Amino acid sequence: MTYRLGVDVGGTFTDLLLFDEENGKFWRHKTPSTPHDSSEGILNGVKAITEEAGVSAKDIAYFLHGTTVATNAVLEGKGAKVGLITTEGYRDIMQIARSFVPGGLAAWIVWPKPQPLAHLEDTLEVPGRMGADGEEVRPLDEDAVRAALRQLKDQGIEALTVSLINAYVNGAHETRIGEIAAEELPGVPVSLSHEVLPEMQEYERTLSTVANAAVRPVVSKYVSNLRDKLEDEGLEGRLSLLRSDGGLMSSQKAEEHPVNILMSGPAGGVTGAKWVGKNAGLSNILTLDVGGTSTDVALIEGLEARRVRTTDVGHLSVRASALDVKTVGAGGGSIAHVPELTKALRVGPESAGAVPGPVAYNKGGELPTVTDANVVLGYLPEDLLGGSFQLDRDGAKAAVQTIADALGVSLMEAARGIIDIVNENMFGALRMISVQQGYDPREFALMGFGGAGPLHVNAVARLMGSWPAVSPVSPGVLCALGDATTQMRTETARSFSKLARDTSIADLQAVLDEMAKQTRGELLADGVPEDQIVVQFEVDVRYAGQAFEVPLTIDKQVLDADGIEGILARFDEEHLRLFTFNMDTPHEIVNLRAVALGEAPALPANELPKGDGDPSAAKIRDHKLWMDGKEQDGAIYDRSKLRQGDTIPGPAIITEMDSTTLVETGCTATVDAVGNILINLTSEG
Repeated sequence: MTYRLGVDVGGTFTDLLLFDEENGKFWRHKTPSTPHDSSEGILNGVKAITEEAGVSAKDIAYFLHGTTVATNAVLEGKGAKVGLITTEGYRDIMQIARSFVPGGLAAWIVWPKPQPLAHLEDTLEVPGRMGADGEEVRPLDEDAVRAALRQLKDQGIEALTVSLINAYVNGAHETRIGEIAAEELPGVPVSLSHEVLPEMQEYERTLSTVANAAVRPVVSKYVSNLRDKLEDEGLEGRLSLLRSDGGLMSSQKAEEHPVNILMSGPAGGVTGAKWVGKNAGLSNILTLDVGGTSTDVALIEGLEARRVRTTDVGHLSVRASALDVKTVGAGGGSIAHVPELTKALRVGPESAGAVPGPVAYNKGGELPTVTDANVVLGYLPEDLLGGSFQLDRDGAKAAVQTIADALGVSLMEAARGIIDIVNENMFGALRMISVQQGYDPREFALMGFGGAGPLHVNAVARLMGSWPAVSPVSPGVLCALGDATTQMRTETARSFSKLARDTSIADLQAVLDEMAKQTRGELLADGVPEDQIVVQFEVDVRYAGQAFEVPLTIDKQVLDADGIEGILARFDEEHLRLFTFNMDTPHEIVNLRAVALGEAPALPANELPKGDGDPSAAKIRDHKLWMDGKEQDGAIYDRSKLRQGDTIPGPAIITEMDSTTLVETGCTATVDAVGNILINLTSEG
């Protein structure tokens, strides 16, 4: 028997999910995270979950890990000190950047421009030049290169970036500088732009490579430390990390190209939602990942998550594929307040976090939060699962009463107002990735996960018109489930930059074949069998003169059958959907990409025993909660005792180890064959 272990490290808890590949049985575990050294929390969890499952670490064939270590390094400004080598005349490339200032019309007056990851004093020029056609214009001055590297060494750089003009078409000069750097700066990691991002637009290429260099020592230290500790524990399986685009990459590749794991954390939930959707018979899904501080939302169409070509972390926006995840400051710890000036209720984005946390947790929190409002309303019962976890309802009431007094309303009205506002904030984020992208949310199910997602999914589904509202199996550890059930992935890109009318199919095929060979070779090197590798292609197209492109997937067989005209017709269709208009100007093919995928594991879902529709065997007790402006009679159920086919009318609460699901009045929850809770309207309303 072989096992896959998914591990997702969050700010408060480290989630683990151990999956038996043969029968679909799984074990889940949550252990406190150890921010000073995440590997400690991981090892604690590994020991606990293997002991619970009765297996040894040697039985784990795949250790699959989603991490925010690269994200946190950027957000906290703890990346390495980066030196940058550029072509003569391009020293100011990071300072000039792009003329975009976030905010309103006067933002340029008050916006403090962030310090580039490679400081100007650590950016040096070297003579030598490649032309736009890839031909050498001036030879590389190797003496100047050595002098520049020695100067950067004296300045104490911890990582080196080499980004030369036109290196995306010919990286020979960059490669040579990398060889010299290995001599002059032994032990300093070197990132070459033509390897990290072989695309045109020198600023984006340079920024992405500098970001890669900045987090590389941090990620490398973390990954190598984790690998050593796992080996000491007896784990001999393959260690892979989750990429921002939802695929997996080997730990060695993650050390070299950490820019691809900047959004590793949120990607786990989306990949987990895909696996759940496949087993539940749902192909179109909106995801609602609600944590303590924020909510992440994404769109899955036809069991394929929507991807974007940029990864945004704080003020940093790098050119690397990522799942299209939007984040809003709305979570269980979001603090409710009434500003003195407006006297209008606000919720978030400030959060009580894990420390001191919501008042109901009794850990020193004093400010009212979304969790406290849920406790006051009865949505989070204070005596969960026979008393294994006690919430301080009286403390929560006292905190929310301060909001009621400030607004001049009753306690319950204030609590429900907090919930309504946070639900509207989530609704706004979901509209960004659906309606504003040309999708009708009524054609999608809404899946809520994370610690607080199932508490809010019913109400937000009502706002969106997205049914069913889904509370998946193990919603609190769905990110770890996603880590365990996704596939190996790698990609490469080439700038093409030719008008479509001047391009032949043979021109495209030649480049696509070259990229397919490269990506296939990378997965083979990572141990993926030849017969399990599939290569897909993408193309970026725009109208000539536009400053942005629309990415499209292409198939070589379809390309042979439909020709270039088939690609252009699809582009026009997608452009019309996104922007409601088309143009008469010529089409330009900008970039080509090859994506190599390993075979997705055929992990089965564990089927529940069949019930007769009556959930009474899982009922814990009757319960009163506040909904629709009045106190109502409901019931609390233990999810572990539910059977497939059980039907639960709202209002009701379904509790489990890692989350709580709320079924609202006028809705009915049904348990499907594999244990997902599907909530639908009982009647229109």
